Formats: sequence, C-alpha cells, structure tokens
Amino acid sequence: MTTAAYDGPASVRTDPLVVDAPVAELVQALGLAGQTVATAESLTAGLLSATIAGVPGASAVLRGGVVVYATELKHSLGGVSAEVLQTEGPVAASTAEQLAVGARTRCGADWGVALTGVAGPDTQDGHPVGTVFLGLAGPGHTEVMRLKLLGDRWTIRISATHIAVQELLRCVQGPAEAGG
Repeated sequence: MTTAAYDGPASVRTDPLVVDAPVAELVQALGLAGQTVATAESLTAGLLSATIAGVPGASAVLRGGVVVYATELKHSLGGVSAEVLQTEGPVAASTAEQLAVGARTRCGADWGVALTGVAGPDTQDGHPVGTVFLGLAGPGHTEVMRLKLLGDRWTIRISATHIAVQELLRCVQGPAEAGG
C-alpha cells in the first residue's frame, strides 16, 4: 500500500468556507451551551455542514446532516410530509420548517437547520432565482425565514450558508443573553 500526503496549495491557510461568516463563534457558542446541530440541505447540497466542519473542534457540536436535493428525499430522509410537498412544494416555508425539525430529530441534535430554495439559473415552481427558505428548530424554538438573495448560483448558495450560520448563532446566544 502506498501512502501519499498532500498539504494543499500554499496560498490556502484556512478553510475558505469559513471566511466572512462567524462559524468559529457558532461552534464556540454551541460548545459553551452544550448543544449540537444537524442540517438538512437542498440548494446548498452540504455547504452548511462543510462550513461548520471547517472549524477545528466542530466534531463536538456537528452531529451530521442530510442532503435532500431531490424532492422525494425531502420526504424520505428529511421528514417533510408528502402532503406539504404536494400542496406547497419543495421551496416553501413549511418545507423548510419540517426539514429543520427532521434534521434535529433524525440526527439527535439540539438544533436542526434547513435550507431549501432556488439557486438558478431558472425559476422553480414559480419561485424566482434567489428565493431561499431557512428553517431553524431548537429547544423550544422554531422559525422560518424567507430570503431573497442576489447573484449567481455560487453567490446564492454561499450567502444562504452564511446567513444560516449567523441566524443559528443568534438563536443559540439569544436565551443566554436574555437571561444574563
């Protein structure tokens, strides 16, 4: 057996996914709270989990996640009811909420975060490019946000990921700050 080592390009000194997002702060806040997170991702296809995993020590707080790019997987893996998918579709607030709850329960995490939407280049089910729903489900807390993002596919996907990190950080810190 041959073993090969690759240190990557010399110009990359940190995980590029964690740049411009408070990911280290999120991992620290989850750790201090003794909480964990799981994801259910459609348009981001794992970018959120990969971004969190880019922080050293993330294994203490990141339980896992599911990539539910295909609509039927939102039901079978993500826990979205068939009725919601049929009546409201894969890009909807209720879909994001059920995905977040599904990620949380199926991965045994304190927090579930879901992203579903349209990265382009074409509209989907009447939703314009840049329409994204972010679902957050945690201890005594569930919320959904509708985002309207601009840019190309990469910009929309990375922006959705960074907003998810910021909003989860807000949720995790919120109760501690309110009580202190």
